[in-house]
Amino acid sequence: MFAKNVYVQRRKRLRDQVQSALILFLGNDDSPMNYPDNQYPFRQDSSFLYFFGLDCPGLAAVIDIDQGKEYVFGDDLTVDDIIWMGPQPALQEKCQQVGIYETASLDKVQVVLRKAAEQGRKVHFLPQYRPENILRIEQLLGIHPSVVQDNVSETLIKAVVAQRSFKTHEEIEQIEAALDISYEMQTTAMKMSKPGVCEMEVAGAMEGIAVSRGGRLSFPTIFSVHGETLHNHYYGNVMKEGDIAVNDSGAESALHYASDITRTIPVSGKFSQRQKEIYTIVLDAQEKAIEAVKPGVEFRRVHRLACTILASGLKELGLMKGNVEEAVDAGAHTLFFQCGLGHMLGLDVHDMEGLGEDYVGYTDTIKRNPEFGWRSLRLGKALEPGFVITVEPGLYFIPELIDRWKAEQRHAQYINYGVVEEYRDFGGIRLEDDVLVTDNGNTVLGKRIPKTIDEVEAMSSLDLP
Repeated sequence: MFAKNVYVQRRKRLRDQVQSALILFLGNDDSPMNYPDNQYPFRQDSSFLYFFGLDCPGLAAVIDIDQGKEYVFGDDLTVDDIIWMGPQPALQEKCQQVGIYETASLDKVQVVLRKAAEQGRKVHFLPQYRPENILRIEQLLGIHPSVVQDNVSETLIKAVVAQRSFKTHEEIEQIEAALDISYEMQTTAMKMSKPGVCEMEVAGAMEGIAVSRGGRLSFPTIFSVHGETLHNHYYGNVMKEGDIAVNDSGAESALHYASDITRTIPVSGKFSQRQKEIYTIVLDAQEKAIEAVKPGVEFRRVHRLACTILASGLKELGLMKGNVEEAVDAGAHTLFFQCGLGHMLGLDVHDMEGLGEDYVGYTDTIKRNPEFGWRSLRLGKALEPGFVITVEPGLYFIPELIDRWKAEQRHAQYINYGVVEEYRDFGGIRLEDDVLVTDNGNTVLGKRIPKTIDEVEAMSSLDLP
């Protein structure tokens, strides 16, 4: 955890923003895979971590703004628990490390909340993404599970987003630590990706690196020669000469801050001429998009810039035609770029997505575009110093999408379907880096991971020691 004062100040700012009533935070519990004692690795709720720093299951917290009190509720381990898990510090001791001095057993949270209800006081809580916590809300506040999400506090959501969006020096250090792990994961994947190697060998090696560095994966690895599937979690293909593999992977630091990096790897060690041409378009789009990242710039404008560069490159290769700006306005480029350019990054790889993307990435005046391709853009609002974002353009040739659009002759004035057919088995290429918005521009975080064609080919030609 961070120093005590970090959490004390975070909670103070939250109290100042919400101003009255009570705030309820539910920590996560252990979750069984297939029977009670066989559990998934524990992951604490990110907002609970942010404000309380306590990385263990079975906790709840209440901030009573009017009374100026902060409570954490949980049960200390029994002797039977210690037999299986070993000794742990007492709850009171752990809470003092984050500036909390009022503790009680877990069942007492209901007493505090019932008293507040009797007094007609409001209880703020965040959206819940785990079914067991939705049921706990029913037990604690008497709200039926079917309408729990209708009763979340918009005031609290906005207050939490307002804090978590801006990363402090300590948080940047944690993201950099996660990126150190990503460097090893990505360069190892480049060295391992050879004809005859199965994707699962590479995916497994990368996860092993994350664990061996005291972290874990920040999301299930995407590693596939079928990079046209944007979130491909199948690792059963044996790589062969001429394949390219998309490696979208990330790690968590010890304090659970995430990295998220994508590179595209030539399995044979060298890109073909056609692969080089597509790769160069994506690299150009990414580099120019990163250059455009600066305070005050709306990220939806950066996304459009990347789309225009991608479409221009495709026009030069004959896959698109006509006026590029008009083609992008019409959405013709989304045959090849179906997703958004990036998202916020922090304690969550899609930071604060559980609170609602429109609260995180948009504003009352900057709304999400509902059109195909555009609606997948998770971040559209103006950038501010302290934001950490990803920038990840790509080009994807999805046979099923090509077939549908071709049959409908959709955007035929901008798309050369005859040429596109020659690329239907190409796959996909994506490049992604994690970028800090600074006072004057931006900084690409982490040690440079090979990205130019020459750099990637040089690393891919090496073998593991």
